[in-house]
Amino acid sequence: MPEVTPAVVVLCAAGIRGTLSRMEMRLEVVQVPVSDVDKAKSFYTDRLGFVLDHDVEYIPGMRVVQLTPPGSAASIVVGTGMTSMPPGSLEGLQLVVPDMASTRAELLRRGAEISEVQDMGGIAFAYFSDPDGNRWVLQEATRPDVREAGS
Repeated sequence: MPEVTPAVVVLCAAGIRGTLSRMEMRLEVVQVPVSDVDKAKSFYTDRLGFVLDHDVEYIPGMRVVQLTPPGSAASIVVGTGMTSMPPGSLEGLQLVVPDMASTRAELLRRGAEISEVQDMGGIAFAYFSDPDGNRWVLQEATRPDVREAGS
């Protein structure tokens, strides 16, 4: 007899029968609302070192610029004709880095304005904004000794 799980009960109650496959979802692209696509593209590539994946205009009025942080599986897109979010309204996206000091030093060398590092109980954070005011967080990867202390 097949295992009865809450998901199976809900699906059967809804009249859906069959085999459940394991669902998979990956967050891979996040839209970042900007007012000037070229200025944003320059900021993310020149100041932050993001890789330009593509810059295309699929249809008139819809330009998509996809950029990927170094070492990341997820990308951002900036462009025109894609979102109703006001420029500068995004906040809280986090970039996790293995070494805060060296990453912050490199970003400062590239001309990015990054806050001083804040230690939040053994986890380091720093903050910056893009030219439109979209706010980002740098978080140093949690060291194993800090992770174990919290469990």
